[in-house]
Formats: sequence, structure tokens, C-alpha cells
Amino acid sequence: MAGNKLIDLMGITKKFDNNVVLDNLDLYIKENEFLTLLGPSGCGKTTTLRIIGGFENPDSGKVIFDGKDITKLPPNERQLNTVFQKYALFPHMSIAENIAFGLKIKKKSKSYIQDKIKYALKLVNLEGFENRSPESLSGGQQQRIAIARAIVNEPKVLLLDEPLGALDLKLRQDMQYELIRLKNELGITFIYVTHDQEEALTMSDTIVVMNQGYIQQVGTPEMIYNEPKNAFVADFIGESNIISSTMVEDGLVNILGTKFACVDKDFGKNQPVDVVIRPEDIDLVKEEDTALNGVITSLIFKGVHYEMEVLAGGHEWLVHSTDLFPVGSKVGIKVDPFDIHIMNKPQSEDEEAVAPDEY
Repeated sequence: MAGNKLIDLMGITKKFDNNVVLDNLDLYIKENEFLTLLGPSGCGKTTTLRIIGGFENPDSGKVIFDGKDITKLPPNERQLNTVFQKYALFPHMSIAENIAFGLKIKKKSKSYIQDKIKYALKLVNLEGFENRSPESLSGGQQQRIAIARAIVNEPKVLLLDEPLGALDLKLRQDMQYELIRLKNELGITFIYVTHDQEEALTMSDTIVVMNQGYIQQVGTPEMIYNEPKNAFVADFIGESNIISSTMVEDGLVNILGTKFACVDKDFGKNQPVDVVIRPEDIDLVKEEDTALNGVITSLIFKGVHYEMEVLAGGHEWLVHSTDLFPVGSKVGIKVDPFDIHIMNKPQSEDEEAVAPDEY
């Protein structure tokens, strides 16, 4: 379980060529937490990681580590190690020599280094690979060695910058579970950068959703998925139906001319809102008066469910269902009140969500 605050980013701003990449960013990270920085390309997630690691200096703001200001410390003086997408293994060195590299620089004893090599290889399930060359290993094995080389230095924090991006799907999925196991066994903090939503949902204790240099939302995977703070988060995390609607009163929302019961309150009567409904939360029924009625316009078999588009109320709904409704079928849309998520409409396109003080 995550513990006390370990890293505190305070008012971090960073520009490149007059382009603001991070704008007054505040974020804290707990001990023994698997925290993922998630967002599209150019959102600032890798820059945030590099500032934590000491590879970039912020234009303003502070990086506090375990109560101490480390903003100006170089990477080698910080209690953390970084694993990049490009593994950066030394091709002319054996696996053992690669793992031992940082320890030799620290002038550790021969016996200490040998013990650490054995420990690290056992931890990443590559015992007996000491004398192999990096070129003889698969991509997944090379990634494990890169992680082993980082963890022998006993960092308090492991930074991972899209480390699985170069792997194929099956290997990437296997490595996700390996990283979760490693984090639990090591008991250290992992800070992970990815643009892959499924990867973030699978691995993280906490997800930080970023866009255009701002934090949009901080929360658990369940919170991010089920209670998005704004349309960007709802649209970026998984698939969503986002519909302009009207809050009739507490517990009742008008969606495209049909009133649906919901559990949200305190939005005000006849307040314009955005409604988020996940495709898997929609029940399709035969046409009836109490439902929002429409017609199936497309159908794709996805293995575990059918993916359908339903034209209803002038809106093209995305629906995932295990029940088959052929194209052209007239259907009604029903949704459980707990599966209707109401959001305030932004005042402007540039309105940003603010991360909560606690999560």
C-alpha cells in the first residue's frame, strides 16, 4: 500500500522555445506507490518524469524529495533510477557487466557486486544469464536486464519512460504483470509514463491524466474510469458516449428528449450538463415507451461482445453488448441510474480541471 508523501512537485513550469510544456504543475507522489503519468503525445508527461529524474531543470518551481529540495541536484545524486524505452544496454558488455556498471562506479566490493547481480537476475527471472550478451536476448529480456541494472542501485524511486513501447502486444502484457510483481516485491515507488490507457488502468495505484501541460485529474484507475472530471478524461480513458443534456432536477436528467433517472445531485434545475455513459453500461431492449428508441446502424463482432452503433435521438451511440441485434433492428436504450455520470459543462474550451489536494 502507498504510504507517506515522498515526492512533491511544487509550481513546476517548463518552456521549450517559448512553448509552455508544463504550467505551474503541482503533484505529490507517495512512498511505495505505482503512479502513472498518462496522456497524449506532447502533454508534458515525459518532461515531468525528466524533471523528477534531474535530466531537465524547471524554469520555476521546486522538486522536494523526502522533505529535501533536490531541484538542482544532478541525476547521479538522486535516490532514483530511470528505465527508458530504449534499453541503453552496453553491447560490448556481458549481462553481468551491464548490471554491475553503476555499482563499480560507486566502488562497491567484488563480493557485494556478485551478490547484487545474482539477486537482481533472480528478481527479473533471468538466473543463469550472467555471461550472455545483450544482443542474444529478446526485447522483453533486454528490458528486464535494464530494470535489473536500475534496481541493484537500491533506488527509492524507479522512473519508467514508456519502457514497454517497443514490445509486441503479448510480451507487453506479460511485462505489465512482471512490473507489478517487481514493485510489490521491492517495496519502492514506481513512476511510469505511458500514452496507453489500458496499460495505465492495469498497472497503477494512481493515474495522473495530463493534457497540454496541465493535470486534468488524479485518482485511482476505478475513479478515473468511472468518475471522469471532464470530457477530455472521459474521452481519453476508454470509450465513452458523451452527450449534451439537461439536468431536470436532482436525480433526473433529460438526454436527447428522454428523461433518465440518475444518482447525481446539486446541479440545479434545467442546468446544461454533459452526460458520460460507457458503451458496456447500455442495455438494449425492444422498442418501448420508457426507453430512448433508435435503430442499429452497424455491428462488429469483438469476440467477448458485439460492438454496435445505435442511432437514437439524433445521436450515434456506441454500445457493447453480449446480445446480438442485427443491423436495422429497432431497439430502446436503457441505462442504470448508477451508470449515468453527470459533468458540468466547461465555461470555455480552455478550462482545465485541477487535481485534488488529496486522492
